[in-house]
Amino acid sequence: MDFRPTDEQQLLRRTVREFAETEIRPYVRVWDEEQYFPIELMPKLAALGLLGIQFPEKYGGAGMTALDYCICIEELARVDPAVALSVAAHNGLCSSHIALFGNEAQKQQYLAPLARGDKIGAWGLTESTSGSDAAAMRTTATRAGACWVLNGSKTFTTLGRVCDVMVVMAVTDRAAGTKGISAFIVEKETPGRTPGKKEDKLGMRASDTSEVLFENCRIPADQLLGDEGRGFTHTMQVLEAGRIGIAALAVGLAQGAYEAALSYARERKAFGKTIATFQAIQWKLADAATKIEAARLLTYRAAYLKERGQRATLESSMAKLYASEIAVKVADDCVQIHGGYGFVKDYPAEKYFRDVKLTTIGEGTSEIQRLVIARQLLSR
Repeated sequence: MDFRPTDEQQLLRRTVREFAETEIRPYVRVWDEEQYFPIELMPKLAALGLLGIQFPEKYGGAGMTALDYCICIEELARVDPAVALSVAAHNGLCSSHIALFGNEAQKQQYLAPLARGDKIGAWGLTESTSGSDAAAMRTTATRAGACWVLNGSKTFTTLGRVCDVMVVMAVTDRAAGTKGISAFIVEKETPGRTPGKKEDKLGMRASDTSEVLFENCRIPADQLLGDEGRGFTHTMQVLEAGRIGIAALAVGLAQGAYEAALSYARERKAFGKTIATFQAIQWKLADAATKIEAARLLTYRAAYLKERGQRATLESSMAKLYASEIAVKVADDCVQIHGGYGFVKDYPAEKYFRDVKLTTIGEGTSEIQRLVIARQLLSR
């Protein structure tokens, strides 16, 4: 096994890091305070290929690998996890679902503009009464001649208010249980589709999160995505890959928090010396660096398996669980090392602390990851 990054991957990391430092870091605090989604950043991300990272060049994508994807998400999250979350949702959920299960016509019509960054994509699964129990969704899709009619709502939808294209899961046959759920492509201006309440969040505040409402929303029959009744199965496959992206986001966030703590420890003086000379601080930094590297390797292993076309249900859940939970610990220690300054907005520590909690919730809670891992182990 060769863990050394290629020259191309080293260049990719430097390129995305320089972009994040130049185009994102100066605005992080303002975007967070104003809960502002930086729509003007999207063309710049698209120019680097960051809105079509893993998709084939024939569809306008950058044609990068699953590991390249992790590097990109890491470097964005190191500076602003909210931007990384938006990029991950666009790539890893909406666009990925169409790339994996769309027909050629759907890929040409929807994936290509999404991969080029001409359009922004959202993905609707969660509802107010169905989070971890996704199969309990209430949104329905009823066949009406040459159309499907959607009724219901989705909540906690990343990019819900700003997207141009949305993949929506809905019940098409209630009696069939999970085999009665299908996926649909819904365009922004479709009558009957309206954005709902914008969520006022603890963290990730520059990432648009909202309800999306469907009231007699009629879409053409050819906007069924994949086979009817296969939506739940396909959703689980999308989430398996998506968890690798969230793991990479958690690694990047932890890296940013660790670097902030390290920098502060080298500058802050107490009792006549920098606090970096105190063993209590050194141990926190040592633990953080070690755990981040372990999480990174777990994440890269899952990405490696995905790139080889192998199922990575166990590995992606392990990576997502471990990376998200150590990121919470690293962000907590970052605040602790900053002391009182970790509790105020003059330093980045408090933002990492607020942002990080979502990584243990989104795309499957830590509890769900442990359930998935246990089932995989027991089925062997």
